[in-house]
Amino acid sequence: MNRTPLRRLGAAVLATAAALSLTGCLYAQIPESAPAAPSPTAAPSDDTTTDEPTAGTTLTFAEGAELSPDAYIEWGDGLIVDDGWKIVSPDDGNGNWTYGTVDGTCTARFWQGLISDVPIVSGDDAVSSDAILAVLLRSTTAEISPHAQTGEFSYMSGGAGGVENRWVAGEDGDRSWIMAARAFTKTGVGLSLIVDCTGADPSAVLDEVNDANAIVVTP
Repeated sequence: MNRTPLRRLGAAVLATAAALSLTGCLYAQIPESAPAAPSPTAAPSDDTTTDEPTAGTTLTFAEGAELSPDAYIEWGDGLIVDDGWKIVSPDDGNGNWTYGTVDGTCTARFWQGLISDVPIVSGDDAVSSDAILAVLLRSTTAEISPHAQTGEFSYMSGGAGGVENRWVAGEDGDRSWIMAARAFTKTGVGLSLIVDCTGADPSAVLDEVNDANAIVVTP
């Protein structure tokens, strides 16, 4: 993605809370982490920076504390070249953009930005990731944490896995969704992904999105 200025999470809350709710049935059938693809490939990017990506194959919650405070963390964009997806809404300048499947069954809503308006716990990326979910759902960390599970985003290249996240899921009739988030308390940045489907399995679609997109870290 282009390096647009990172914005506070608050700009993403209204639309998210209006679209999703925990009042539906939370379910636990979804795998705790997306399976890694056997041959991960790098997600393309139109970023023109010459910085070299940070080395490493994992970025666990604990490893987040080892990042440089100046590290730049962003979503790579692999769906832009995927014929199965189309842009539903481009980056709005607040770090929100959405892709949709061409058959109209699912959307994947991305966010990246600052977490200065999130009640983070310094040095604890796991609890702070729950706090991002809570803010997006207009809830509290205490209410969200019992429902949240630990999964993974891809790291540096699509399908590679390695970036621990926290996720919750819900369903209402034939509509179901998964919301996953990761806070990086050392840098004050967070990312989230919401897969929302009608008549389709969001866990399978989340796997597909993870195969195409990765979290990219540069010094």
